Amino acid sequence: MGQDQTKQQIEKGLQLYQSNQTEKALQVWMKVLEKSSDLVGRFRVLGCLVTAHSEMGRYKEMLKFAVVQIDTARELEDADFLLESYLNLARSNEKLCEFHKTISYCKTCLGLPGTRAGAQLGGQVSLSMGNAFLGLSLFQKALESFEKALRYAHNNDDTMLECRVCCSLGSFYAQVKDYEKALFFPCKAAELVNDYGKGWSLKYRAMSQYHMAVAYRLLGHLGSAMECCEESMKIALQHGDRPLQALCLLCFADIHRSRGDLELSQLKLHCLSEGICRSKGLQRELRAHVVRFHECVEETELYCGLCGESIGERNSRLQALPCSHIFHLRCLQNNGTRSCPNCRRSSMKPGFV
Repeated sequence: MGQDQTKQQIEKGLQLYQSNQTEKALQVWMKVLEKSSDLVGRFRVLGCLVTAHSEMGRYKEMLKFAVVQIDTARELEDADFLLESYLNLARSNEKLCEFHKTISYCKTCLGLPGTRAGAQLGGQVSLSMGNAFLGLSLFQKALESFEKALRYAHNNDDTMLECRVCCSLGSFYAQVKDYEKALFFPCKAAELVNDYGKGWSLKYRAMSQYHMAVAYRLLGHLGSAMECCEESMKIALQHGDRPLQALCLLCFADIHRSRGDLELSQLKLHCLSEGICRSKGLQRELRAHVVRFHECVEETELYCGLCGESIGERNSRLQALPCSHIFHLRCLQNNGTRSCPNCRRSSMKPGFV
């Protein structure tokens, strides 16, 4: 199969995929992969297969095609192709919750010199890295990465990327329990979809609606949460997006249980264990859980540098400074400081988030 026929078949697969004939699209692309001698065409079809398997929730298959794409990029000896393939490899590991590998591959992407695609994909690399740091509960590093991704989006007028970053920031603030910001950023994403998203995939609307549903649930606005979750599920079912379907089902369950908060699992475990040991007079075990609780707080940097209280135990308004250190908003207002209490960098200008 030559170059022209390869392009035609890739386009045919895209048309089938966009019309929700996913399995037929996969068959067309697999045939191209088997028969095409055009390396560039093979690279592109591998990218299509990575994206399709990601949206179908087949993450091991996604990783398999990402690895093959890396080998193809090396054969092409093109830095731009190599950057794109390493990004797909990072995303694959992110989906599989292999967060340390994700960060490693993202750093490889950022270390590739002189790529034309760097300006376009740099923001996506930072976003993937931020999601991985968030998965590891490294909140300051996650926030720094999300801010970098936002800067890429703003500097390149990339509203699609901005939309995705806003959704990730919604997840970030849901985890640290600033529920107002957890709602603000997905609402911003939904505005971007409404203003610029006529030609976008409906997955962007579904994604923003899901994150709005989560935030509304955490705020106790269960009616609004249900409406957003139903809208997201409708689109997910229409497009066969199984990962989003699963997330919506979990959100529905939480709405029906009317649970308005989520505790960070490690902290909650040690808090509960501390209470049990205290009530039973198990002093040795009690000391161990108290120490581990405070170690968890230190490791995840979930505390306010002004009042010393841990962040994430209850709903509270937070403020991120330009250096990405996070404080209770009330503490900053009462303190009146002009620099970050942690690192002494200027805090005159508010951070991105």
